[in-house]
Amino acid sequence: MILRSVLVLVLLVGVLFPASQSLRFDLQSGQTKCIAEDIKSNSMTVGKYHVVKPNEDHPLPDTHKLTVRVTSSYGNNFHSAEKVENGQFAFTATEQGDYMACFWAPELSPPITVTVDFDWRTGVHTKDWTNVAKKGQVDAMELELKNLYDTIQSIHEEMFYLREREEEMQELNKATTSKMFWLSFLSLFLCLSVAGLQFWHLKTFFEKKKLI
Repeated sequence: MILRSVLVLVLLVGVLFPASQSLRFDLQSGQTKCIAEDIKSNSMTVGKYHVVKPNEDHPLPDTHKLTVRVTSSYGNNFHSAEKVENGQFAFTATEQGDYMACFWAPELSPPITVTVDFDWRTGVHTKDWTNVAKKGQVDAMELELKNLYDTIQSIHEEMFYLREREEEMQELNKATTSKMFWLSFLSLFLCLSVAGLQFWHLKTFFEKKKLI
């Protein structure tokens, strides 16, 4: 019961605050950096990235352009770009699990360092509610209601998702407990067998020596 309450609290914090990965990182030439995001099935996800110019007054050199791939844990490709300085992707996850966004910088001599800005959002936080208000000509109250409704839906879906994960963990615990029981039983059987063989060997040895 306590575990369930903790899960609900973590869920509410995760939903009410932006569920996104917005970061800046450095990538050396010839190396690859991958960023993972756990996304549930049928969730919308959007991402955008761009290479930070080393000199704002000059265009980005070709040596700083990247190759980008976004794939699922099953190996399905959702975004692919080569020798680009910026880009974006958007898709609905068809399968539950970890999705990887990998950035690769071409190998150069001497090596250089490329700085990348990357913003990745999933779920309800992929929607731009300001644009929704402008397009639909709705007032502030309607906008808040729409946002609240979508947040509640997201919480509802996350609750079912966590329930499924909890059931999977319970099944895993049961399977692990069963395996440990049989392993312990097998270990005990082997120990008793070895002890029996040692006793039989010693008894045979002493009988041959006519000590017993």
